Amino acid sequence: MADYDVEISIRNLTKSFGPQVVLEDITFDVPKGKTTVVLGPSGTGKSVFLKHLVGLLKPDRGEIWIDGKNVPALGEKELYEVRRKFGVLFQDGALFGSMTVYDNVAFPLREHTKKGEKEIRGIVEEKLAMVGLTGAEKKLPGEISGGMKKRAGLARALVLDPEIVLFDEPDSGLDPVRTAFLNELIKDLNAQLQATFIVVTHDIPTSRNVAQYIGMLYRRNLVKFGPVEAMFSSDIPVVRQFLAGSTDGPIGMSEEKDQTRAAQARSSSGMSADEVEAMERDAGAPEDGTLAQKLAARDEKE
Repeated sequence: MADYDVEISIRNLTKSFGPQVVLEDITFDVPKGKTTVVLGPSGTGKSVFLKHLVGLLKPDRGEIWIDGKNVPALGEKELYEVRRKFGVLFQDGALFGSMTVYDNVAFPLREHTKKGEKEIRGIVEEKLAMVGLTGAEKKLPGEISGGMKKRAGLARALVLDPEIVLFDEPDSGLDPVRTAFLNELIKDLNAQLQATFIVVTHDIPTSRNVAQYIGMLYRRNLVKFGPVEAMFSSDIPVVRQFLAGSTDGPIGMSEEKDQTRAAQARSSSGMSADEVEAMERDAGAPEDGTLAQKLAARDEKE
């Protein structure tokens, strides 16, 4: 019996593709209102796990209980209602390239609600401020940095006020400085919103920084699930080896340096886009201009 309120209950979740078993008998409870990290080496089924939570994949066997409903057994209408509880930040932000940041964030409101444009504007501006993108409303995805794209994707994930937010490798493609700032934002937003956050990653410093609970996947099994302190002090050999070892993911720095960098970071919630970029540059983030920006700068010089 879990000693916390449960948001999602997973029981014996098993999935295979042909002869390859990707997940086998995964069982644990996701705490309500907390940040849970699903951790493991690349190729261990972490993203496949996320797709099961929102009903994009059906397991070979097993159950996923949300609000008293078993997701794999739901019909299309009931599944749609469950999906409305979720917001998702995809690996690359998944922004529409021909839409401005504002229109990207407004898109779910226009598609799934009957709100007028005045009300939509108020909500979009609130969410952009929440992730530190005030002032970037009119920019296209090709005109902003990788970190800004992630934050725009996060604003869109939050725009319908979801109870559960899924983060699919939020550190992917970011330099260590911008990763540290994004991690601080994730922690801050979890405290502000009291929503349930589920973060999939294979990056150890990200896990150490944002997690309150960790579940580790390895060779299709859940090795262990528990509070972050218990996981980092675990005596299970594979858990101890992975959590204490060198990272092989997007950050690519020693754990000691990464902790130092994270300690300098702070949440960008409430800042303007220009203030966040200045903060990241002051902390040592590399230039992250797009090809279009670089060409434009070159043309100005010429």
